[in-house]
Amino acid sequence: MARKRVKKRTHVGAKNPVSTAALNGHADRKDPKSMVIRIGAGEVGTSISQLATDVRRVMEPGTATRLKERKANRLRDYVTMCGPLGVTHLLLFSRSESGNTNLRLAIAPRGPTFNFRVDKYSLAKDVRRAQRHPKGGGKEYLTPPLLVMNNFTDPNADANSKVPKHLESITTTAFQSLFPPINPQKTPLKSIRRVLLLNREKSPENDGSFIINFRHYAITTKAVGMSKPLRRLNAAEKLIKSKSRKGGLPNLGKLRDISEFMIGGEDGQGYMTDGTSGSEYDTDAEIEILDQGPKKVKSAKARAAIAAVEAAEEEEEGHDDNVERRAVKLVELGPRMRLRMTKVEEGVCSGKVLWHEYVHKTQEEIRELEKKWEQKRREKEARRKQQKANVEKKKAEKAAHRKATGGKSKDDSDDEDEMDVDDYPYDSDMYDAEDGFDSEGLAGDAEEQANTKMEQDGEWEDEEAEIAQEAQAKGKKKPALR
Repeated sequence: MARKRVKKRTHVGAKNPVSTAALNGHADRKDPKSMVIRIGAGEVGTSISQLATDVRRVMEPGTATRLKERKANRLRDYVTMCGPLGVTHLLLFSRSESGNTNLRLAIAPRGPTFNFRVDKYSLAKDVRRAQRHPKGGGKEYLTPPLLVMNNFTDPNADANSKVPKHLESITTTAFQSLFPPINPQKTPLKSIRRVLLLNREKSPENDGSFIINFRHYAITTKAVGMSKPLRRLNAAEKLIKSKSRKGGLPNLGKLRDISEFMIGGEDGQGYMTDGTSGSEYDTDAEIEILDQGPKKVKSAKARAAIAAVEAAEEEEEGHDDNVERRAVKLVELGPRMRLRMTKVEEGVCSGKVLWHEYVHKTQEEIRELEKKWEQKRREKEARRKQQKANVEKKKAEKAAHRKATGGKSKDDSDDEDEMDVDDYPYDSDMYDAEDGFDSEGLAGDAEEQANTKMEQDGEWEDEEAEIAQEAQAKGKKKPALR
């Protein structure tokens, strides 16, 4: 008898390797996830498409890196999939008719939405081209970057300022929620390999502008206090122990002794230190790191002897051997952006405007807008109640018909068209027929609006009768025998 196959790769009980994110302390189902989208993918141009790709690299690993947009895709399609996929943030790139590049940061599923105009930007390839020693793409993108925010809040701001205090607060919260929080006690130091710097420019004229500079860096470290030959030997030792041995090993074929390599020749004139080396490491800061690498487990007696020797050495030398001094340098990865906030909306690309840079309303106009939004809310609530009543009525009719006919359903095909409003994942004005998206080229479907108008005018009932008559006529025709 054949042996039953047991799937061991994708099913329960499979011994799959632990992901890198889990080992680095960042894998969690509650971590924020994002989608970087081009609205009007064929109209934004190649530069904006490359900029969206670079921003996806910045948002890794919690983003859809290989997302493919189509011209037919609407913003509603992406928002609808946010719930099933667990997406919490949408970054939308678009280009207006006047040629301005816009970026919208929307928090799914209920907003708010922050509208930015991209005043200037540089792609990642341009940043690398300008560097002498660019940083290549390695393991930096396996973990989220460290978010650093500067000057986002003004201590002198209040509710009546041109940039009110509550706007600074919600903007800070929105950007902080882009990446998972870092726990200093649990997050390994080696897992922090990138830095995302958001610096707010303070306007000297206090004109009410909110400008953010976007920078992305890689963190590189190097040991301090060793000469260049010694650093090369240290790197070679690590390379020999690893599986990959491509390059990096010093060439000692023309030397008689290792001492010639260390002192730089027979007379020692080529000896290089951190001070005399021609490639002195330009550092941004120097830090001390406690060595927490894995060590061989020893017996209690051996550990006690080693501890006694280390304590005696510390008393004599005055330093700890486990503490390593390393130089830290930031290498820019790109892209660069200069973002100017223009508008903040209450919902996801729709809803009440909370703040606008150029349009300022009086108190009377604000009260009128509040009345309009309250009227819209009431109409929406009435439509929801009516829809729920219709669904319950249809369910009751089907149950009565099933009871009268002995279990036969009235029309099983109608079940596909039913929608219970309580099970619908989103509650937003953008799902109403008359409330469309307030953005470039994001209006509702014209066919849907035409069907709604026909239903209101009573023309759809006549078409339904004609369709029923045609179906009945086709059902009476018998197939010809050959």
